[in-house]
Amino acid sequence: MIEFAEHLKAIHRELAKEDGQVVGVRLTRTYDATAEDVWDAVTDPARLRRWFLPVSGDLREGGDFQLEGNAGGDILACEPPRRLRVTFGGETSIVEVRLVPEDGGGRTTLELEHTVPPEMAAGGAGALYVGPGWDGGLLALGLHVGGEVGEDHDPVAAADSPATQRFNLSSIGLWTAVVEEAGSSSAEDLAAAVDVAEAQFAPDVDRAGGAP
Repeated sequence: MIEFAEHLKAIHRELAKEDGQVVGVRLTRTYDATAEDVWDAVTDPARLRRWFLPVSGDLREGGDFQLEGNAGGDILACEPPRRLRVTFGGETSIVEVRLVPEDGGGRTTLELEHTVPPEMAAGGAGALYVGPGWDGGLLALGLHVGGEVGEDHDPVAAADSPATQRFNLSSIGLWTAVVEEAGSSSAEDLAAAVDVAEAQFAPDVDRAGGAP
């Protein structure tokens, strides 16, 4: 049985800032896997489709990619097994993944940063539009490298499952707390962002019993 609460606790969440302005989200999680294994999981198309989405394109630095049914973009930097930087759905939407080996190389800390122009970040409320989705991605990656799901695992079906939607609802609550603590977004903007996030990431969850 998947311990969703433990996966939620394993992720550190914060707002990314530049010149004092909120520009996105930063997530950090440590996996019991080598940097080479984690890098392979996030860049090899055969493995990506097993935990995330099918990907196509010119998969090299300077090339491009397209996730099936999701965002595409340009590959700005590819430095195995340490750093991947891409545009994600638009030229000003940047995702960077950094890997740092820990404990002699047997564990790896992954840091994911998704940044946009400050006006799109909406003082932090914009974190609700992307943060829960990336939480779900780090959950799926953890299940994959940890061997908790088999070869026949369907990541799309899993992402839409009631259990994952409840995970997402808890994630939304955690991101809401991060934005509230930062004090950089109005209550009205944050409440509107929460409504959008709940409709996107947890559309079928009974809000009265949403915790995993």
